[in-house]
Amino acid sequence: MGDRRSVTTQAKAPPQARQTGSFKVSMTSPGIIYEPYAPREPISFWRRFYPLVLTYAAIRWFTRSGWRRTKEDVLLELRSAYAITKLRKSGYSKQKFYNEALALYKEINTQIATGDKTSLRKAVTENMYSGLKNEIKQRESRWSTLYWELVEPVVKIRTLRARMIGIDRNDVNKVFIQLTLEFLTKQKFEAYDSKGAIVAGDKNKEVLVRDIWVFEKSLFHTGAYWRLCGRIKP
Repeated sequence: MGDRRSVTTQAKAPPQARQTGSFKVSMTSPGIIYEPYAPREPISFWRRFYPLVLTYAAIRWFTRSGWRRTKEDVLLELRSAYAITKLRKSGYSKQKFYNEALALYKEINTQIATGDKTSLRKAVTENMYSGLKNEIKQRESRWSTLYWELVEPVVKIRTLRARMIGIDRNDVNKVFIQLTLEFLTKQKFEAYDSKGAIVAGDKNKEVLVRDIWVFEKSLFHTGAYWRLCGRIKP
């Protein structure tokens, strides 16, 4: 979705790019995940159209539910395409971004595992930091130390959704971009108690893990860089 190239440049900007949202926006982050990604239930050709036993003229028309679903799918694609088109004008490259996102994925997971909250603050948004800080606190109450390793190369990275959030109706360039990525990786994990005894996991075994992370970047701040702004349960 995120790397689609056959994008029309004449598509109208979505509402979020044309007007200020109803939520409170800080200068560093919107503070929300805009339209969080959720898997779409597959819908077959037969559910979209009338059965073939009807006339040829009839099957040219969508069923009411099929037409509604098709329209929703098209709008979702157009919103992603519009955001990617805007992002490309700032020098975006899919491969370069994937490299940055993977580096962030490794860095943030390592910081969570080691409890490095100082470094973590720089890699995530303010709202995300608050949640991760509590997560680390809860984990440290159960386990004394943690071993985490990413097995490379990763199995797969793909873009699931792209969204643009405008914060000034009078300036279409004041926008944030959010890209939702799926990471399919192999990882090693092992947890220890205060005496160094293993209490969970096994670092000699690889586990297949699927994560969905949302990365955010401002297109109007000098020196802005990608940060993690949310995680979505697969």
